[in-house]
Amino acid sequence: MRVFNFAAGPATLPLPVLEQAQRELLDWQGDGMSVMEISHRSKRFVALATEAEQDLRELLNVPSNYKVLFLQGGASGMFSAIPQNLTAAGDVVDYANTGAWSKKGLTEAKKYCKVNVVADGKDSNYFAIPARDSWAATPGARYLHYTPNETISGLEFHDIPVRADGVPLVADFSSSILSRPIDVSRFGLIYAGAQKNIGPSGLVIVLVREDLVGQARAETPSIWDFAQMAADGSMSNTPPTFSWYMAGLVFKWLKAEGGLAVVGARNAAKAKLLYDYIDGSGFYANPIEKSSRSWMNVPFTVPEAALEKAFMAAALAAGLTNLEGHRSVGGMRASIYNAMPVAGVQALIACMQDFARRHG
Repeated sequence: MRVFNFAAGPATLPLPVLEQAQRELLDWQGDGMSVMEISHRSKRFVALATEAEQDLRELLNVPSNYKVLFLQGGASGMFSAIPQNLTAAGDVVDYANTGAWSKKGLTEAKKYCKVNVVADGKDSNYFAIPARDSWAATPGARYLHYTPNETISGLEFHDIPVRADGVPLVADFSSSILSRPIDVSRFGLIYAGAQKNIGPSGLVIVLVREDLVGQARAETPSIWDFAQMAADGSMSNTPPTFSWYMAGLVFKWLKAEGGLAVVGARNAAKAKLLYDYIDGSGFYANPIEKSSRSWMNVPFTVPEAALEKAFMAAALAAGLTNLEGHRSVGGMRASIYNAMPVAGVQALIACMQDFARRHG
């Protein structure tokens, strides 16, 4: 019996995708072997990779003047690769610090260039996004970086902080990519680790506007040089073939579900269902400012920290797993990515109701 897996990442995957992968695990397309066992340079795998890119372009309506890269190193690798590709020594870049992941990104960027923190949510304990009119932009910055969704704290931008001066916008979409439609053309670069809404871990996808490609520093590792990887079809070295294959299956599943407009409406409904219960329960609480709450990662607390272990035990008994909050913040966190069905959210609420009745 499968559980409802609320892990923040690696996260639950769509059941039809897992079932297809299971059927094809020993014999992919009649080859008598797994997709993990064939050459990444074979015509069959290259065709798989090409189709996955085409499906992703269709889902996100990626403009033709953007390169789509399937790379390794995760989003954390891109924390270094982005300044290496987009800046020269001494350049200034702007970063919005709204939580743990944006802080990690700006800390890494400081190794390569000057970082100006345009906004810092520390005054709200990173429970709110600083008002846009307070942001201190740098004229002529090479790019503005932000994290649309902070996985750990459950804080999300519901608009796009575009600069009037045309400075390219760079965004870490790891935990909200493919959760709803986005206008890719408003960004210079989008990157996303796969292990939330794309597929299993081991892959990071980069969408980068062509005018930002070809500027890498001489010391940039070849596998993170956007121009070289684009020229080689993301195969300068052996790519994570199984993760790429699984991502392709997820893209097919998203298209079969009706695309990102349909999936986005479903995600909005799931989030509303859970937040409405938390707000009206009189027992549970969510610390994030309502206008900045995440659709994907919903943290919540019980009245006393001593009840947390009892809640986890009750949830596990009900077939609900991985609800522990991040070690840095505690409490509970329900990650309700694309593959989490409405039934999973309903089962969580039923468990929360029962627990509140018994401990309220």
